Formats: sequence, C-alpha cells, structure tokens
Amino acid sequence: MKTNEKNKAVIEDTRESVSFGTRDKDFSKEPLCLSGRGVTRVFQTGKVTTVAVDHVDFDFHKGELISIVGESGSGKTTLSKMLLGLLEPTDGEIMFQGKPRDISTGAKKREYWKGIQAIFQDPFSSYNVFHKIDSVLLDCIDMRGGRNLPKEKKIEMMTEACSFVNLKFAELTNKYPFELSGGQMQRLMIARIFLLKPNILLADEPTSMIDACSRATILDMLLKLRDETGMTVIFITHDIGLAYYISDSVYIMEHGKFVESGKPDKVMLEPEAAYTKRLISDVPKIHEPWDLSTVDLLNYQS
Repeated sequence: MKTNEKNKAVIEDTRESVSFGTRDKDFSKEPLCLSGRGVTRVFQTGKVTTVAVDHVDFDFHKGELISIVGESGSGKTTLSKMLLGLLEPTDGEIMFQGKPRDISTGAKKREYWKGIQAIFQDPFSSYNVFHKIDSVLLDCIDMRGGRNLPKEKKIEMMTEACSFVNLKFAELTNKYPFELSGGQMQRLMIARIFLLKPNILLADEPTSMIDACSRATILDMLLKLRDETGMTVIFITHDIGLAYYISDSVYIMEHGKFVESGKPDKVMLEPEAAYTKRLISDVPKIHEPWDLSTVDLLNYQS
C-alpha cells in the first residue's frame, strides 16, 4: 500500500472514534466576523526586502474554528499580528464584522481589542511580572464595563472563571503568575478569555510549551469555551495533525501565501499542493520507520 493510501486509511479508521464537533456545519451561512483581501506585509531592512505575508484572502465566520498551518518562517505569526492590530498591513484590507477595520487611534484600537483577544505560545512572557493574579483578572472585568461592580460580585466572577479552567481562585489570590506552573498559567489565560468573552480568539501555538496531558486539557477547555460562547477561534500552528482533529476549516501557509484551504477532510485526504503533501508525510508515525528524505539537512548545518 502506498504511503498516502496508508495515511488515508489510518485517518478514516480514526474518524469513527473522534468527536469532530461542528466540522460538518456549513459556516458560510454564518455572519462574517473577520475577513481580508490582498493582505500583505513587507519588511525592509536596509536594501533587503522580505515579503512575510503575500496577498492573502480569507473569510472567518462566527463560531468557526480555523487553523492556519505552516512551518516556522511561513508568515503565519506575522499574519496573526496583523489580525490583532499589532502590525499594519503594507497592502490590502482587513474587515471586522463586515466593515473595514478602523484602528487608527488608541481608543479605536482598545475598542477593537474588546472583540478580539489572543493566547500566546509562551505563557511566561504573557504576564506583567509586577501584577498579581487578582489584577490580571480584574483588568478583564474592567475592560468589559464592570469597573463599578461590587467587590463581592467581582470575586464571584473571578471564582467562576478560575473554576471553568479547574483552578481555585481562593488559592491564587495575592499570588503572582510566575508562582504557577506553565500549564496553570495557560489555564489562567483561558480564564481571562472566559471573563472577556471576545467575538474572536486567536491562539498562537497555545499548547506547544506544555506537556501532553496539559495540552489535551487546554484544547478541551478552548473547545468548550467556543461551544458555550459561540466565539470564532483561530489556531496558529505547525501541527497539521492537531489542525485536522480540531478544525472546521484549514488554511495551509507557505512563504507568506495560502497554498491550500478548505474543510479538514478535503485538505488532509485529498491534498493538492505539494507543500501540504509534504507536511502530511513529515508527521512521524510510531508504527512506521521515519522518512527523513524531505528534510533539508543543509539548513541545520552550522
């Protein structure tokens, strides 16, 4: 049996035992929450020009879970920074909730961030080391207009948010985030999202720095949060296997371009782009010898 036929057989066999959530739903009928046309980002360093994101188009709908998959240097993190408003596109346009996005002032940017939030790869650099956990959660309540709520109500909200991610607020109060483990810090990031309830959550490699057991827990919490609030979740990842099992739509990114996109079954079982086929073949399989023929060893020489 050919390798791609083996991959297809394994995937199809596994499908029966995996919960795919909303993967069969047609999200094109849902309202657009974030879209882009010709979105481009060029970096200029002296005489060197680097096109990090090259005229990409996308449509992300309400409640959809999207994965943007690519290797390091593919442009996916640069794209995520543009989606968050941390970088301006060099060319093209990003629309938010069907209208051209306007983040031209600090006030407009803060308003935009009420609708889109992020969880980043490194939990240890995601917090201000001088702010206690109470302040981290209270900032979220204030951002959602709860600044004048009674103290008891705020404690109730923080307790509920922590409970959602299997943490006890009574054990966290007056502590600093660096006193927690990496997995606990990532769960606290999800507690923030629980309080903020944004329309869009961008998760940039949120499980790559934690152990396998915590990884499954974090993913389960994110999917539960999506199901309860109807938020759109955008995963930025290099893990095409993870993208297949959790996504409603997959975008494959190479050299700043989307080379393939569509439903996970279509992209994984009937890949068209050579890059997608390589990503799939490069996933190690414990029941087969590893195929290292696609690895460019020259790139790893000192």
